[in-house]
Amino acid sequence: MSLEHNISPQWLEAQYRLWREEPERLSPEWQSFFEGFDLAREASLPAIKEDCHSCPMALKQSAVDALVYRYRDIGHLLACTDPLSPCKTEHPLLTLQTFDLDPADLDQVFYARHLPEGHADLREIINHLRETYCRAIGVEFMHIQDPAERSWLLERMETVHNRPDFSRQDKLTILRKLQEATLFEAFLHRQFLGQKRFSLEGGEVIIPLLDRLVHKATSLQIQDLVLGMAHRGRLNVLANIFSKPLENIFAEFEDNIEFHFVGEGDVKYHQGFSTDLQLDEGPLHLTLASNPSHLEAVDTVVEGKARARQDQQGAQGEQRVLPVLIHGDAAFAGQGMVAETLNLSQLTGYRTGGTLHIVLNNQIGFTTVPKDARSTPYATDVAKMLMVPIFHVHGENPEAAAYVVDLALDYRQRFGRDVVLEIICYRRQGHNEGDEPYFTQPLMYEKIKQRPTMSDLYARQLVDEGIAPQEIDRQAESIQQRLEQAAARKHQQLEIGYGGKWQEITREFAPVTLETGVDEVTLMALAERLAALPAGFSPHPRIAKLLERRLAAIREDGGIDWANAEALAFASLLDEGHNVRLSGQDSCRGTFSQRHAALFDVTSGVEYIPLDTMARDAAFYAYDSALSEPSILGFEYGYSLETPYGLTLWEAQFGDFANGAQVIIDQFIAGSERKWNRVSGLVLLLPHGYEGQGPEHSSARIERFLQLCAADNLQVVYPSTPAQFFHLLRRQVKQPFRRPLIVFTPKSMLRHPVCRSGRDELTSGRFQEILIDGAVPEQVRTLLFCTGKIYYDLLEYKGQEGEQEGRPDVALLRIEQLYPLRDELLQTALAHYPQADRLVWVQEEPRNMGPWQFLAPQLARVSGLTPVYVGRQAMAAAAGGSHRWFKREQEQIVSRAFAGKDDESHGT
Repeated sequence: MSLEHNISPQWLEAQYRLWREEPERLSPEWQSFFEGFDLAREASLPAIKEDCHSCPMALKQSAVDALVYRYRDIGHLLACTDPLSPCKTEHPLLTLQTFDLDPADLDQVFYARHLPEGHADLREIINHLRETYCRAIGVEFMHIQDPAERSWLLERMETVHNRPDFSRQDKLTILRKLQEATLFEAFLHRQFLGQKRFSLEGGEVIIPLLDRLVHKATSLQIQDLVLGMAHRGRLNVLANIFSKPLENIFAEFEDNIEFHFVGEGDVKYHQGFSTDLQLDEGPLHLTLASNPSHLEAVDTVVEGKARARQDQQGAQGEQRVLPVLIHGDAAFAGQGMVAETLNLSQLTGYRTGGTLHIVLNNQIGFTTVPKDARSTPYATDVAKMLMVPIFHVHGENPEAAAYVVDLALDYRQRFGRDVVLEIICYRRQGHNEGDEPYFTQPLMYEKIKQRPTMSDLYARQLVDEGIAPQEIDRQAESIQQRLEQAAARKHQQLEIGYGGKWQEITREFAPVTLETGVDEVTLMALAERLAALPAGFSPHPRIAKLLERRLAAIREDGGIDWANAEALAFASLLDEGHNVRLSGQDSCRGTFSQRHAALFDVTSGVEYIPLDTMARDAAFYAYDSALSEPSILGFEYGYSLETPYGLTLWEAQFGDFANGAQVIIDQFIAGSERKWNRVSGLVLLLPHGYEGQGPEHSSARIERFLQLCAADNLQVVYPSTPAQFFHLLRRQVKQPFRRPLIVFTPKSMLRHPVCRSGRDELTSGRFQEILIDGAVPEQVRTLLFCTGKIYYDLLEYKGQEGEQEGRPDVALLRIEQLYPLRDELLQTALAHYPQADRLVWVQEEPRNMGPWQFLAPQLARVSGLTPVYVGRQAMAAAAGGSHRWFKREQEQIVSRAFAGKDDESHGT
């Protein structure tokens, strides 16, 4: 006989009684079992009475406790949250029979802690649970492992049955926001028939939800709200939450706008906006981040903006600045950026004290239905990784949505964690206003066609509750009148420009001769402080020697290396009051063990960051990031948008990996100024250089960044000396304008004995876009133009040629700033060598990569010569995998560059 695990105690007790009374009715196996059971009981427990009158009741209470737990755990499966589907009434895991309870138990009283009396009959307990978890709000929260969080949620939800208790005025406000949303869409549909606007129809509940959110947030002392959302409903949110002037929105439909900046602009449902609201609860600054159509790409941009504002607020920053992200259901499940954003939520360098995620689930992604879009029951299931509450709300129940926002914000402020709200609604139109949804979802859209507008549904409810229809109509009439009045003003011109903390930043890219040296006394003092350690701190012996060498290089002018120059640049900016933030994979130490921004005591493990001691009125932040390129680069880009006078840097582990963040680079960094009038001073540090490490550890793809360059949108730089890097970093903060700075940084050059700078190169001077060598101008016939690391190979080869002066007929010219490269600078460099009649471009990258194809036309036009290419032949991969072959190719490139005869055969 084998005993099944699911045999209930009640059944077993009944069989035992039957065996006592009529043993022959049981099988021999069961008779033997109970005989052994009785014998064991009599032998081991002789003092216990034979009958236990309380045991059945204890088992019943245990069953009721299990039922209560089950409702809290999966009651959401019975919640009525889908406006297009009938509500479920039963679930097989929530029946009485599942818990060995029967209808006779419904009138039995059981312990129930969260009920007002602490106990109730089973019928009331079940009704209480259904009212709380199985109506218009479904809740997933039992996966949360922190008992304090679970208990707090239980108390808040079960004491009120997850039901709002709104005043008459609250309800009229909810109705007004629904009316505003509905009438706005209807007005646009009539006035601009067929134009894309990505209507909110079917999901209008988001407007009263957001209205409730801004009022609730302000009442909780939140001062800043940073919002990110895609195109669906964006115009409605701008009009009815951000109070963007309606006439400006209407003008965008007719292109009757003159932008006061030079650029191509973007479609109206990608534009950002910011405003200051004066609410009854207090002031609130609202920001809507600009974003492209790439769904979820804006997520960490919003997080970065919020974190920067929080850092500026100090210790109370997380409580005062709230990031909010509105997602679509298909994108929330489908886009990897969502999981990456969630992963950042509790990381020291990226946490923002909890993000409110609102998933606008219209049950379709363009034409793709949920079963083809995700492998999980809910679109929100990816968020369970954070162990945070997830609320599923009926999209035609605006009071439930408003109630959940209140609860979610209270949770966020108390626990500093994310919250997810899924609003289950539908999309009344097609994907856009020119799309026909009946082609692919005929049954779904037949249901939608029968649905009244959400404002009508709620108005009927309020009339049933006693609110006069005339009052409701007056609200609608005033909204309609406001729309029509705004339409009459729609041809007004818009003023668009920099404001707030950016208003002192110059819009024009106007290169100036900017001296960025640091006086010797200050530089020496900074170097001393960088090398000093706290009393009792025991660094690793090799780190101690490193600090000694760095200080000696400054004191004795013995040659400052790359990492030393970088640390001095950071220290000088901090000393002058500029914040510095550096993040990336392994950036604190540095991929190549060169930086050591954070030092660790070898006996205690205590961390010490020397640059922390540099700041007077500024802060230094250095973080090892999560193993992600797009989310971290997006975060740092967002951070830079809020810190015009700080230095924000993102470093790739190897430059090759930067293309993992190509969407952020293409859509935000390269194009934000021309599309959205938003500039950034973000710095990208991309280790680059061919050293025989194969196709994944050689190239930061210089050519791709140059391909993005136009209209002075980027600064693309490949500096070749520590001093140049020092001045470049300082220039980025000191120049009057802001543009993203792309820096191709060294690997082997970090320790190259010739790649050193003298102290005087840091105490005076500035960044030089072009560097020329000391050749005698009249003797030079050949100009070897190059950039970056290969200069040192060419320099070594030139020094080996001849007895003393090498090749006096050859001059080496380094283009340090690849873009923008001004013609007049090239002309000045060329004018140094009036006898030169041969111009060669030398690079270690393949012909179809690197700067060659971008610079060759400019070199030819300015010089009047035909540039000769020397470098690797065109390749599909960035580099080869053989180190031996690499060395051979490198030697050939250098020797061909100095050859007297033009020979491009190796470079084609």
